[in-house]
Amino acid sequence: MAEKASGGVQSVERVFELLELITDAGGDVTLSELSSSTDLPLPTIHRLLRTLVTLGYIRQLPNRRYALGPRLIRLGEGANQQLGALARPQLKSLVDRLGETANMAVLDSDMVIYVAQVPSLHSMRMFTEVGRRAHTHATGVGKAILAQLDDDTVRGIVNRVGMPTPTVKSIGDVEALLADLKLIRDRGYSIDEEEQEIGVRCFAMAVPNAPTPTAISVSGPVSRVDEHFADKAVPVLREAALAISQELNRT
Repeated sequence: MAEKASGGVQSVERVFELLELITDAGGDVTLSELSSSTDLPLPTIHRLLRTLVTLGYIRQLPNRRYALGPRLIRLGEGANQQLGALARPQLKSLVDRLGETANMAVLDSDMVIYVAQVPSLHSMRMFTEVGRRAHTHATGVGKAILAQLDDDTVRGIVNRVGMPTPTVKSIGDVEALLADLKLIRDRGYSIDEEEQEIGVRCFAMAVPNAPTPTAISVSGPVSRVDEHFADKAVPVLREAALAISQELNRT
């Protein structure tokens, strides 16, 4: 959870604290779970939740749990579009220098969502599209993001959304995933070895110090995206990730 802003409006800080707690809990919580996760008085939590429910930013489920509401979707989509626009120049530079499709994705409710793409000029390319959601364990961007998290957090994500295997090469076991994440942390980038789509390889890297977990990637057919390609792509990806990080954190 983000640190509280110095000199901020207390009620606004409290609202966002609750929204972040619900998000961190996987999207829905009980009143008692919220109360045990914050120092806010129970009447204050209840009053803020009631206001957020009225506005549509929180829903109260039939089982009395509180969940993120539909009005947050529009805000998230707007933020994702802005984030994608910010990153597009760097993604275009990746395509110009490497010749393959470049993507950016963020972690959203235990899945990755693609928020920006610059396609390759090649007729044969990866057809992931902006707005598509995918499981973290079966994508290059997803594994790059997971490698930034601790193992318990990764287990929690997998427990909530499962580990479907889009191809025969997808990782379907959490222990195998954790072993792969250790390799990713050691080398600094992830590889999707035909785990999302047979015939397609992807190299991906997390964007450091991003306000929400974010990663960029270059993807293409295995005939072009090979070991020699990796030698050229990894330094260029690192350069682009750092440049995007600087833009995101510009004051």
